[in-house]
Amino acid sequence: MAQDVLCEVNNCVYWGDGNNCNADRIYVVSHKGEQAARSEETDCKTFEPTH
Repeated sequence: MAQDVLCEVNNCVYWGDGNNCNADRIYVVSHKGEQAARSEETDCKTFEPTH
């Protein structure tokens, strides 16, 4: 399992200094429920916007 998860989405509540993701879990899905062939065909469902 990955030890370091990096994220550049700094308007997410889990974003931390150094582009580190501080979420306990990461949930990634493919578009339309189909098998993804490229990273562009995936979405991070862990994202929560800052308020």
